[in-house]
Amino acid sequence: MTTSDAAQWDRRYAEHDHVWRAEPHEEVAALVPDLTPGAALDVAAGEGRHAIWLAERGWDVTAIDFSGVGLAKGEAEATRRGLAIDWVVDDVTTWQAPRTYDLVLVSFMHVTADVFTRLRRLVAPGGHLFVVGHALRNLTDGVGGPQDPAMLLDVPQLRTAAGDLTVLRLEEVERTTPDGVAIDIVLDARRD
Repeated sequence: MTTSDAAQWDRRYAEHDHVWRAEPHEEVAALVPDLTPGAALDVAAGEGRHAIWLAERGWDVTAIDFSGVGLAKGEAEATRRGLAIDWVVDDVTTWQAPRTYDLVLVSFMHVTADVFTRLRRLVAPGGHLFVVGHALRNLTDGVGGPQDPAMLLDVPQLRTAAGDLTVLRLEEVERTTPDGVAIDIVLDARRD
């Protein structure tokens, strides 16, 4: 990530009341109720929709993003709801995490192999790495999302990203949007 990337996201968050919807992604909402709340890391948290949702369900949440504007919006909403979340303005590619987490959530962020390795190391024993993003196949068969193949995920890439974690789920899923069907990809991997 670069300073210009952060500035671009700051501008985007400043220009809109909400860049993303307030509700969590349906795949995140489906996974979390099956997990015992513990420490969660929301990577590329943006405006904090997942961090807030997790905190409301008893998780001890750290939300990291390189956009201070996005996180400030999330922090204001969390404060309004009486939630305590650790908001970290930093670049996850270089950030030194102070602990491991029972849930590391990566939602719609392009992550390189070396960053996946860093994030995988942050998963505590018994914890989960959960990734949801735009599938590479979305370019040809879906709608929305980045149009750069380098920004998209596929099954082999995420299988490699899971490394020594046990893959519990790895699949493409279809999501209906106002513009048509988008194709997402989901990884749930656990450290045994």
